[in-house]
Amino acid sequence: DVQLQASGGGLVRAGGSLRLSCVLSGFPFDDYAIGWFRQAPGKEREGVSCIRSTDSSTYYSNSVKGRFTISSDNAKNTVYLQMNSLKPEDTAAYYCAADVVTAQAMGPMLRSTYDYWGQGTQVTVSS
Repeated sequence: DVQLQASGGGLVRAGGSLRLSCVLSGFPFDDYAIGWFRQAPGKEREGVSCIRSTDSSTYYSNSVKGRFTISSDNAKNTVYLQMNSLKPEDTAAYYCAADVVTAQAMGPMLRSTYDYWGQGTQVTVSS
């Protein structure tokens, strides 16, 4: 079965960095997009970045553009989210998800577009 496992979250000071990983297993698709979403308490789930498997095209929301970088390592079946210059408002549970139908790296990212979801990993940024 298809599984996505997010990891790499933790506690970091404002201005610091973290790298999140999303490991894909049981993944038979060749045309798909992997997205990163985040959800803070009391807020809606927000798509922040995604990457397309076929050409590695990427999308970033305005809130993270210039600070976050999404990338993939096909040999490890892993997608990464490098988060730099972290701010307290980045504090959230971060989720990776797969879009195997539209398979586009574009915005706005909608939850309904993504077909498979992993468990979240918590990122906490202190001021």
